Amino acid sequence: MADAGVSAALPESLDGWLALLEQRHGQRIELGLERVAAVRARLKAACDAVVITVGGTNGKGSCCAMLEAILLASGYRVGCYTSPHLLRYNERVRIDGRDVDDAALVAGFAAVEAARADTALTYFEHGTLAAWQVFADAKPDVIVLEVGLGGRLDAVNVFDADCALVSSVAMDHMDYLGDTREAIGFEKAGIFRGGRPAVCGDPQPPATLVEHAAAVGAELWISGRDFGFGGDRQQWGYWRYAQPPREGALVRRGGLAYPSLRGANQLLNAAAVITVLECLRHCIPVSMQHVRQGLMLVELPGRFQVLPGRPAVVLDVAHNPQAAGVLADNLGNMGFYPETWAVFGMLADKDVAAVVKLMAGRIDHWLLADLPGPRGLPAAALADKVRALKEDADVRCFDSPSEAYAAAQKLLAEDDRIVVFGSFLTVADVLGAMAAARRG
Repeated sequence: MADAGVSAALPESLDGWLALLEQRHGQRIELGLERVAAVRARLKAACDAVVITVGGTNGKGSCCAMLEAILLASGYRVGCYTSPHLLRYNERVRIDGRDVDDAALVAGFAAVEAARADTALTYFEHGTLAAWQVFADAKPDVIVLEVGLGGRLDAVNVFDADCALVSSVAMDHMDYLGDTREAIGFEKAGIFRGGRPAVCGDPQPPATLVEHAAAVGAELWISGRDFGFGGDRQQWGYWRYAQPPREGALVRRGGLAYPSLRGANQLLNAAAVITVLECLRHCIPVSMQHVRQGLMLVELPGRFQVLPGRPAVVLDVAHNPQAAGVLADNLGNMGFYPETWAVFGMLADKDVAAVVKLMAGRIDHWLLADLPGPRGLPAAALADKVRALKEDADVRCFDSPSEAYAAAQKLLAEDDRIVVFGSFLTVADVLGAMAAARRG
């Protein structure tokens, strides 16, 4: 259990707070709602906003970004809480499409500290409650909350969702969620609430997810069964039944522009997001024109992000097999590049061998990077995984992703491609190096 002691002198800066929480609790994961629920009750941060909770193995960040963009285009005040961040902690808490400032976060952390008394909270739990305090002070119309890990026992689940979305169910975080899709699906479904809509963007959800929705009395919408999409190269269309499962008239929404987020998988996410908004149309009505506008303007760094210019640079936080498979497909759809150079770093508790196997057919040269911290996998260990698939693979090891990226820039030709992927830490380190280079 994390240390419950209260610091005599509380920090006055955001950096100070983050350092204190890392020192006190670290980044350890301690699933469970009892402690965070007790502190939330003492916090007394009231908020009447419509709450949308988003969970899932992959795609949840994209879904949050789409919901935020569409709701902002519709004129609503929107609070959005996501994790992890890439460059600055402030990215996790957004009001009206902008990262909140340090002062708001400091006030939120201090309010939670005062409310927790002798109750221990993890780094993530303290941050989640601080974000809620920020939202309570700002009084948005809608709050979008991204689950950190799992769902049922995640800190975000202390807040009841007016509509819950599970974007996908795949194998990840097995040490905490179970080693089968059925076990993981049950954990994801824990964000569903009785008498309220629940949307599943996975066309083949585990039976446990469907059964849990029925057990709690949630109104479950499943992709491909109750809603879906179709389209051509120019535009796409959305459809849904009036009620699930497959009941009532068929509702169609056509003439939609493709989301600005790249990748064929984004239509699965977009259709699920539109279903959430259709379910909540009685309290936060949204026009299809604003849906179109939001989808065209949405941005999300690090999710199949293709940087402008040459050579082509792709950034993707694909760190599990499902995400790696999607990334490999998306790379295949980009067109011809003579050589593809991978800047790759992973955490040791991920299924590294499966990720390498799925990506191997798209990569010509592997620039492997050490990652910091006890969970970081050394580049030499990554090299063993790559060579296990192809003994003569071009493999080079570096002390950091930014060093690997700098090497790639010197090695590749103008028409080649660099793919920076793996852990959030990998993409964050390269983005940080790019930002530092721009500053001079």
